[in-house]
Amino acid sequence: MNSQSGQPLESVDLTDARIDDAFWSPRIETVRETTIDFVHERLADSGRIENFRVAAGETEGEFQGRFYNDSDVYKWLEGACLFLVTEDDDGLRERVDEVVDLIAGAQEADGYLNTYFQLVEPDKKWTNLHVLHELYCAGHLIEAAIAHREATGEATLLDVATAFADHIDRRFGPDGEDGVPGHEEIELALVKLYRATDEERYLDLARYFVDRRGAADSRLKYEAFNPDAIAGEPYDHVVDGEEYDGRYFQDHAPLREQETVEGHAVRAMYLYTGAADVALETGDRELVEVLERLWENMTERRMYVTGGIGSSHEGERFTEDYDLPTAESYAETCAALGSVLWNQRLLRLTREARYGDLQSRTLYNALLAGLSLNGDRFFYANPHEMGRDGHPLHDVDPNRFANERQGWFQTACCPTNVPRLLASLATHVYASDESSVYVNHHIGSEATLDVADGTVDVDVETSFPWDAETTVTVTPSEPVTFELALRVPEWCVDASARVAGEPVDATPGEFLRVEREWAAGDEVRFEASFPVRFLSGHPNVESTAGSVAVQRGPIVYCLEGRDSPRPLHQVRLRANGDVAVEHDPELLDGVTTLDLPAFVPDESRWDDGALYRPVSETDVEPTTVRAVPYYGWANRGPDEMRIWLDAESGEHDRPE
Repeated sequence: MNSQSGQPLESVDLTDARIDDAFWSPRIETVRETTIDFVHERLADSGRIENFRVAAGETEGEFQGRFYNDSDVYKWLEGACLFLVTEDDDGLRERVDEVVDLIAGAQEADGYLNTYFQLVEPDKKWTNLHVLHELYCAGHLIEAAIAHREATGEATLLDVATAFADHIDRRFGPDGEDGVPGHEEIELALVKLYRATDEERYLDLARYFVDRRGAADSRLKYEAFNPDAIAGEPYDHVVDGEEYDGRYFQDHAPLREQETVEGHAVRAMYLYTGAADVALETGDRELVEVLERLWENMTERRMYVTGGIGSSHEGERFTEDYDLPTAESYAETCAALGSVLWNQRLLRLTREARYGDLQSRTLYNALLAGLSLNGDRFFYANPHEMGRDGHPLHDVDPNRFANERQGWFQTACCPTNVPRLLASLATHVYASDESSVYVNHHIGSEATLDVADGTVDVDVETSFPWDAETTVTVTPSEPVTFELALRVPEWCVDASARVAGEPVDATPGEFLRVEREWAAGDEVRFEASFPVRFLSGHPNVESTAGSVAVQRGPIVYCLEGRDSPRPLHQVRLRANGDVAVEHDPELLDGVTTLDLPAFVPDESRWDDGALYRPVSETDVEPTTVRAVPYYGWANRGPDEMRIWLDAESGEHDRPE
């Protein structure tokens, strides 16, 4: 680990940090005021909450929806509780209490809790781990329970989650039944439960699930080939004749032997996050090296420019190196969230700025695009290109790949996931150990941290993501010596900083580190430039050949049809031309736009009605097209959209 002490950083507690940021605060408030209530209504309307009422015996009825629907209730509950940590809300607390009471009432005497199995297949519990999500749902229950105790000080839900975790611990592990979750999540949740209770057996079980995955005698493989022995149905797309393809579940080899990111992208992110959490607690350096190897494969060969991951609609999965189609990209919102969580752990383990850089890329682009500006519409899959008629360019699932965000999905993981991340965003900004304070993100905020046997208040004011000016003010309880580290994003140029008026080095892609005696009111003033960058894809990425994407700061831009004088397929960007950068406080709740120089066909050359003509008889004319942040697309109605556009060659980084 790249620290003097060899110990990982600790994230700040949500009770000790608060976001106060011109960009993020309005979005978080929209989620608090709109999204949380909207999602709760959908959970009630879709029968997800009613399932617990039926399982508790409060009413008669049948199970409604998909077998993993419990998890959506738990994720909503976690997000709601995280908001209650930072702000009292009597109405929200009443809804939380009602749901908690229903969950507690539905639990069986032995600790088991899963409304699908309790109401549909009670005699086949734990027989279909690879499909039916029992362990996945249990993980989200545990996370919700920890957030509930933090918000309320009560142990009601934590007692429920602990009883279920004990039930699972009695059943699985080295001294029990063999098995791992088909959909990972419980691994990271068990580590959280260990931290909350100091019960080593929860950490041991998490480590067991991480290390048992990919065994030669895989339980998931057995289930796939023995449909008569399991509840529900097996996944047919992991079996090819007599061959088992465990890549979908990251079950093709033990994690420590895996070389490439494989399979269902959300599953992979939760597995890697859980493994990183195990490493955080155990100091398992080998596991960290495995995760670094997988991260490099993902970021160098299997990730979109937005930070989106999982390119294929079939299986919502990673496929192969450089397979990143733009016209039918998947890039599920939940996978982006999982990437943010994984990179937070990697940053804590290694103290390397590159993991914070990827968090920022993903937050501002792949994650934020999944939520509408008004907070009640969602993308499940996130297109990187949309056809001129406002429909996908290829035949894909219209419920998960569309030109406008949807109000709900039968599989509602994304609408319930985004609130819990944004509610906890402050915990990603800061980290510390006994001698260091890390400011990982340029997000306006304040925090109180314990360092050097004292207490330090840190306040961040910033113009990010539109401009690169940040001031970090440090106020220790008394003068004290420690290291302050501020991430200098990789997309900065001409970066400079002053500490208490004295210049210090600031290298893009690294942490600016200053160790000194800090006194109340000491400041780190950071500034840099955000050039407009025209990015090329690797030559092996077929879909981006001859095209460029545009990025400024952490923001990836796109073109929507309404901002172009011609259909987007006619636009060819001039990557060596001047770009006009302007902040529009009214557009899309306030964005910085880029007016890009471009060429379009000279239509006068086609006035004779010819369908084809020699190139020598055609011409182009100059024009300007306006690019907007990708996260803001589809907020002004259905439209065509492209991130990657044809371009002439030239110098690709343009100053403002």
